[in-house]
Amino acid sequence: MFSLDALFCHVDDFCQAFEGQWHKKLLNHGGIKRNRSKSRCLSEIMTILVAFHQNHYRNFKYFYLNQVKQYWSDAFPGLPSYQRFIEWIPSTLIPLCVYLKHCFGRCTGIGFIDSTSLKVCHNRRISRHRVFKDLAARGKTSVDWFFGFKLHLVVNEFGQLLNVILTPGNIDDRKPIPDLLSGLFGKIFGDRGYVSEKLASQLLEEFGIQFFAKPRRNMKNKLMLLHDKLL
Repeated sequence: MFSLDALFCHVDDFCQAFEGQWHKKLLNHGGIKRNRSKSRCLSEIMTILVAFHQNHYRNFKYFYLNQVKQYWSDAFPGLPSYQRFIEWIPSTLIPLCVYLKHCFGRCTGIGFIDSTSLKVCHNRRISRHRVFKDLAARGKTSVDWFFGFKLHLVVNEFGQLLNVILTPGNIDDRKPIPDLLSGLFGKIFGDRGYVSEKLASQLLEEFGIQFFAKPRRNMKNKLMLLHDKLL
């Protein structure tokens, strides 16, 4: 069950440990000249952004105006206008990425990989799309074609994230696997899209990882332990 207090405490604990080191590095490398004041602290902005996704809203403007400002005004007194809040979001990109990594689970020796498409526009509007013009690409899933990115994930048997990688949509699912699994160990399982003897040999040689991909329909089944087959 969602708890705003628990989420804020978790985010705020992270920000207290992260924010000072982050600004120090930015100053040392000339990344910022001065620290512009905001009426909201970083942990409050991040909490609202994370809560948006945890509450299953699809439109952030509706969420901010009808949920945050109406029902959470006691938790976040003096909330700015929607337009002002939107202007603060880009400054949270790096902290949110680091926070995501902070929330990763622990590798237990069993992992599952998969990828999903992130569409940035309808296929009919690809030629007119400008926002991700030089970043997104046409890709294909088992269902259809799309224009956007691929999100590659690996989780443990408890469903906890171990790592994520974002690539253009035209990247083969197998290409980012070595980077995705770097630092992990044990046995990793994937679907038919990851079938590759070369990749399995590379992972075993470089990382000591046993890699299992579900064989395609026209392939012969390989002898394997019942436990591994059930996974």
